Amino acid sequence: MRSGSRLLRRWMRVSVVGTMLGLSVSAAHAACSSYPEPRVDWSGCTKINKILSGYDFSGADLTEADLSGSDLRDSVLSGANLHKITMVRALLTGSRMDGADFSQAEASRADFSGSDLSGADFSKAVIFRADFSGASLDGADFSRAEFSRADFTGADLTGVTMQFGNLSRAIFTGAQLDGLDVDTSWAFRALVEGVDLSGVQNMTQAQLDLTCGDAQTTLPNGLSRPEGWPCEGD
Repeated sequence: MRSGSRLLRRWMRVSVVGTMLGLSVSAAHAACSSYPEPRVDWSGCTKINKILSGYDFSGADLTEADLSGSDLRDSVLSGANLHKITMVRALLTGSRMDGADFSQAEASRADFSGSDLSGADFSKAVIFRADFSGASLDGADFSRAEFSRADFTGADLTGVTMQFGNLSRAIFTGAQLDGLDVDTSWAFRALVEGVDLSGVQNMTQAQLDLTCGDAQTTLPNGLSRPEGWPCEGD
C-alpha cells in the first residue's frame, strides 16, 4: 500500500508539472495570436507575409519576431521594441517608427521610404539594400550597422550617427547630412554626387577618397576633392 501511495503521489506531481508547462506553452502561443494593438507582445512570433498595414503597434514587443515580407505600410511602431527582429523585404512605407529599437535587426531589402524613424536605434542592424528614401531619420543610431547599397535619397539624416558602419555603395543623393557622424565608417563608392557634405562630422580624406562625388558635391572643411571623381561605372 505504501508503495502504491508513493507512486500515486509521484504521478500527481508529474501531472501537475505537465499541466503547468502546458499552460505556459499555451500562453506563449496565445500572445502570438493576439490582435495587433499598442503594446502587444509578439516577441518571438512568426508573422511572415502578413497584411498588417495601418495598425497601431506603438510600444509593442516584437523582439526576435519574424515579419519578413509583411505589409506594415502606414502603421505606427513608435517606441516599439524590435530588437533582433527579422523583416527581410517588409513594407513599412509611410509608417511612424520614431524611437523604435531596431538594434541587431535583419531588415535587408525592407522598404522604409517616407517613414518617420526619428531617434530610432539601428545599431548593429543588417539592412543591405534597404530603402530609406525620403525618410526622417534625424537623431537615429546606425553605429556598427551593415547597410551597404541602402538608399537614403532625399532622407533627413540630421544628427545621425553611422560610426563604424558599413555604408559602401549607399546612395545619399539629395539627403540632408548636417551633423551626420561617420567616424571610422567604411564608405567605399558611397554615392554623394551633388550632396552637401559640409556638415558631416569626423570624415577623413581617406574616407572621402573612397566615395563617388562630382563637381557639385560640397566638401567638409579641410578636405580636398578626390582625383577619382566622378567614379567610373563598374
